[in-house]
Amino acid sequence: MGESYKDSSLKIFSLNGNLPLAENIAKVFGTELGKSKVTQFSDGEIAINIEESVRGDHIYIIQSTNEPVNDHYLELLIMIDAMKRASAKTINVVLPYYAYARQDRTANPHEPITAKLIANMLVEAGASRILTLDLHAVQVQGFFDIPVDNLFTIPLFAHYYREQKMTGDDYVVVSPKNSGVQRTRSLAEYLDTAIAIVDQDEADGGYVIGDVVGKKCILVDDILNTGHTLAKAADLLKEAGASEVYACVSHALLSPPAKEILDQSAIESICVTDSCWTSEERHPEKLHYISCAELMGEAVLRIHENTPMSPLFRLESKEYK
Repeated sequence: MGESYKDSSLKIFSLNGNLPLAENIAKVFGTELGKSKVTQFSDGEIAINIEESVRGDHIYIIQSTNEPVNDHYLELLIMIDAMKRASAKTINVVLPYYAYARQDRTANPHEPITAKLIANMLVEAGASRILTLDLHAVQVQGFFDIPVDNLFTIPLFAHYYREQKMTGDDYVVVSPKNSGVQRTRSLAEYLDTAIAIVDQDEADGGYVIGDVVGKKCILVDDILNTGHTLAKAADLLKEAGASEVYACVSHALLSPPAKEILDQSAIESICVTDSCWTSEERHPEKLHYISCAELMGEAVLRIHENTPMSPLFRLESKEYK
């Protein structure tokens, strides 16, 4: 897009979760972020002031719920309430990273389903729609009683690896754990490669399912927290005969000691999106960012103009020569 968007009823606001990404999404529309102020009182209470009229407007609030997770969620809930009381026509929440999505079921007795609780709070606060990116569990969409659009990062990674000529029989796309096979298969279809799975086990260390001998492996996952899972998977792949190991991850939380673990790992490079903001001192030397701003900006446009979202799920043709 780039040129200034003509419909002045569309306004984009950002909170503190990921301001650089919000600014880049606004640039897709050739506009600036809406004027608002987020402050904290000395006791930690959050105060929000919207510094322009939003009456009758279609509002898009961008907030990634990376660390500090709970502060960022509370900012978002307060902002939604402020927009509702300021008579915004629709309040659309853009969540590049949906924290608590891993708590989507009761794995043990008496556990909460926190992903559902978060959904309830967002709806009750007054959200009209949710736009998110690579939910950890796609069933979280069903926790909402409002429309939810869940975008995928695999086409972004596919484009990146195709540009790097990392395709074909020399490569294998690998899931670092049993639960990520669908994501792995999707990237493998784009890159025209075989797939493998690392079955990690605390008791015996784990093993590789599939042929990786002499292959260049690309690990694919949705959340990079401390890096233990990726680093261990890389070690197991090397032991199984892989020649090189790369990785791509949707959401880079990079919780300490991720930098130290990944810098010492067998992974050559790690490609991540900018869905989460972290300070540079937490970035491993092997980290490479690709932006999801254009993808999410295009999704905001399609929501606002009531046009189909389906083209965004196939940004890259799966037929590749």
